[in-house]
Amino acid sequence: MIPSITALRALRQTLRQFGLSSIPTLHPTTTAAAAAFVAPIHQVRHYASILGDLRDIRTQHTNKKRKGRGPSSGKGKTSGRGHKGQGQRGGHGPPKNFEGGQTPQWIVNPEKGFKNPLMKHFSPLNLNLLQSWIDQGRIDPTKPITLKELHDSRAVHGIKDGVKLLARDCDKFNTAIDITVNKASRAAIARIEELGGKISTRFYTKEGIRFITRPHLFPDGHRLAGPTARQDIEYYRDPAHRGYLADTVKPGESPSLYWYKKHDVVKKKTEEEVTQQKKNKELRKQQAANRIF
Repeated sequence: MIPSITALRALRQTLRQFGLSSIPTLHPTTTAAAAAFVAPIHQVRHYASILGDLRDIRTQHTNKKRKGRGPSSGKGKTSGRGHKGQGQRGGHGPPKNFEGGQTPQWIVNPEKGFKNPLMKHFSPLNLNLLQSWIDQGRIDPTKPITLKELHDSRAVHGIKDGVKLLARDCDKFNTAIDITVNKASRAAIARIEELGGKISTRFYTKEGIRFITRPHLFPDGHRLAGPTARQDIEYYRDPAHRGYLADTVKPGESPSLYWYKKHDVVKKKTEEEVTQQKKNKELRKQQAANRIF
């Protein structure tokens, strides 16, 4: 059965929506012409999805320009680099910081000063902020406060070498706490102990800080390292700083590594020793006066 012209036009429009080749646009006047409409329909390829019939658009792609292949290539002879010169010889031109051969400015006018490799960066924590966190319920004052509680409550951000407790608006702080930090000012220590609290300073390496603040990263545990620098050892041996090594200082010793005992102090000289030293001094003067040359 030969389909009608209306059916053929509807079929042609459907094929165009799917990007397929349509049937001829002849006006059937005879039976043979009508059969010509039907013949291409059986030759149409059917795809499970239109994704299988996607094709590149030629205008979206251009051929790579081949430089140095003669004038007809569009970039022949010098390949667009001009005639001779430094830019053409080197291929990529001079370095980015090249200043024409003269002494570079980073040598003529260098940066002044230096970067201290021993400097440590402590995150400051003031007593007024600590009291605000306690009032908001972000820190529990009934439990010991360590670097983990300060880190989890976001009281400090990005702990590098430790936390130092400072005494800004210390008169507003009115809670007895038990806190452990890396360093603390004398005013902060006095205020906490005045309220009946306890403060301790402890040494941590960067790996130790990561272990305290993020223990889940160390499934096998981690051994906290002690201080090795003389400055750190003396700081944490000093009871005035509430250092955790203050218990290792024996009676009569100083927190300094150059300590001495009270009984090792040199005794005062006796009167006989003082008299003998004077006689020896007078004798040396007489010998010097009687000397001829």
